[in-house]
Amino acid sequence: MLVAALGLHLLAVAMLVLLRYINPPTTGVQLQRRIEALVAGARYDKREAFVPLRRISPQLRRAVIAAEDTRFYQHAGIDWQEIQIVATKAQNGDLPRGASTIAQQLVKNLFFTTHRNPFRKVAELTLAPAAVVILGRERLLELYLNVVEWGPGVFGAEAAAQYHYRMSAAHLDADQAARLAAILPAPRTHKPSQMDDYSAIILARMPLAHR
Repeated sequence: MLVAALGLHLLAVAMLVLLRYINPPTTGVQLQRRIEALVAGARYDKREAFVPLRRISPQLRRAVIAAEDTRFYQHAGIDWQEIQIVATKAQNGDLPRGASTIAQQLVKNLFFTTHRNPFRKVAELTLAPAAVVILGRERLLELYLNVVEWGPGVFGAEAAAQYHYRMSAAHLDADQAARLAAILPAPRTHKPSQMDDYSAIILARMPLAHR
């Protein structure tokens, strides 16, 4: 079991090295959605268009960092400060949001599924720092923005902008970007037009989302 886990870990690291230079043809979450549709006998239409980071609005980049990982440029893949905050809130009886970083979420999207299990969380903790080192932050962010789920069968910023706003990801303004970032926790059920309160919080955080 340990040998198999180590082998899978090394395979994932090797794939990260390749992903520094090539774009992924598919991801674990995309395969999950296709299988779910097959099992349900439902139609599955995937919308996806990989674009370079320079063709994604800086507003969307800042909005996603503000929503998902405010210290993206400060930590090494795992935000231990946020984990401590979440643990403290949980001890006080609060129900805080998760502390997963963009690096952890990229690892989940690439290699795993949305199903929660202890093995995935351990793998995220070991692979996320490797992703930061191997990919670099800009390529890591580029990959994340291009593979993350933004609606039923909608993957990546370009497809999301076209699907929700009928425009290119390069032309999203701050409000549109904040609303897209606001649906990331539940992209298949939430719509940008419904996210007034959370998008306002993201807009307020966006000036802090920089190097």
